[in-house]
Amino acid sequence: MKYIEKHPMIMIVIGIMGISMSAILVRYSSAPSAVTAAWRLSWTVLLQTPVVFGSAVFRRELKSVDKKTALLSAVSGMFLALHFFFWFESLQHTTVASSTIIVCTEVIWVSLGFCLFLKGKLSVKAVAAIAVAFGGSVLIALADSGMGGSHLYGDFLSLLAAVTVAVYMLIGRVVRAGVSTTVYTYMVYSACAAVLLLMCLVQGQSLVAYGFNAVIIGLLLALFSTILGHSIFSWCLKYFSPSFVSASKLCEPVVSATLAAFLFGEIPGALQLAGGVLILGSVFYYARLEDK
Repeated sequence: MKYIEKHPMIMIVIGIMGISMSAILVRYSSAPSAVTAAWRLSWTVLLQTPVVFGSAVFRRELKSVDKKTALLSAVSGMFLALHFFFWFESLQHTTVASSTIIVCTEVIWVSLGFCLFLKGKLSVKAVAAIAVAFGGSVLIALADSGMGGSHLYGDFLSLLAAVTVAVYMLIGRVVRAGVSTTVYTYMVYSACAAVLLLMCLVQGQSLVAYGFNAVIIGLLLALFSTILGHSIFSWCLKYFSPSFVSASKLCEPVVSATLAAFLFGEIPGALQLAGGVLILGSVFYYARLEDK
């Protein structure tokens, strides 16, 4: 562990590979989006439970959570569940490159929500970055509309995924002020898993009807994308600036698209590449502005 603390860049690389595996693993799932997401979150909660209840500090904190915090965490979990459903479903209709790039616009939607609901302010440069990101999204939509099929619908679902995860992030910004990361994520993930299980029930989808494929894919998503992905990035904030960590996450579409090109033969076109460059560049620029 001391070696890793001296070389934290190793964890950044592991985190990038972890989150980049998410879209690829979803593509290999034979189950509907809600079932795949339900297995991912169920495994995540199961793996996190010993950590929370094995610590007296976390147990006391969990018991002392007030009703308002618990309610906000539940609402946050609901939006996170919608994010997973929309994003997993988008991967069934559009390319990995388009889907992952559009989802990366979450930071833009967080900034807009911060201004509208939390009385934040945006500089002229930040507004310009948002406008450029929107332009990049338009280019990707134009490229996918010319491909026929349901690519444009997949892009729209990916956009909904970005908006819903932004709501999840905004609620977390409020709740996290008085709750530890571990307890907050445990409450949110538990609520998220419950919502996804309810979605499966309403849609008449069985968790066990798709054999071991859905179970194993869900476990791999929990291990790679959640624990070796998002959790590692949270750990990295101890050693790197928020802007650097945010910029590192922007490697996800690049790595995912590269893997998809080899595994699924998805080669991005000129408009997709141009739109992707505009979106990733503007999000990176905005992250630098926010850090300053």
